[in-house]
Amino acid sequence: MKKLVLASNNAKKIKELNALLAPLGFEVIPQGQLGIPEAEEPHCTFVENALAKARHAAQHSGLPALADDSGLCVKALGGAPGVISARYAQTSADEPKSDARNNEKLLADLAGCTTPGDRRAHFVSCLVLCRSADDPQPIIAEGEWHGEIVDQYRGDGGFGYDPLFFVPEFGQTAAELDAETKNRVSHRGRAMQKLIERLPEL
Repeated sequence: MKKLVLASNNAKKIKELNALLAPLGFEVIPQGQLGIPEAEEPHCTFVENALAKARHAAQHSGLPALADDSGLCVKALGGAPGVISARYAQTSADEPKSDARNNEKLLADLAGCTTPGDRRAHFVSCLVLCRSADDPQPIIAEGEWHGEIVDQYRGDGGFGYDPLFFVPEFGQTAAELDAETKNRVSHRGRAMQKLIERLPEL
């Protein structure tokens, strides 16, 4: 098995990526397992944050590193929460991240938003794979998943904003989809398919 360090400690994200990469002979090791601290994410774009995280993990581990920077962009909110999706409801840097509080804030911010189309949203995933910390040409793959934000929680699968992200194509929220379908059609699944096409370069 080829080893890849994942620049994340999100257990559900690790599970998703392992399911996609294990059949290809890759073992995904969470950075926390190697004692690697989380990298700073100071940038305003997904690709810059993903690159910073991948380089950081590769530098600390000496192994190829994969980072995913992803988030939800809502039309009515001018693209917010965007790159701060995981920290949307935080009021201070030392406050723990909370999916529940993020979802509550999203619903509050969209309260009264009744204009057709304004609740349209899309998830973005930017994957960056660095072969080494100073890789001059990292592999970069992006994926998007389009839907809309509903005002009631639906489903208990997935994580993050999944219970509020309705996918018209399936008539379900992301949290109601089975894991196999979600992995195939989600923003991360789409980005991963593009990345997989380039994995022989490793």
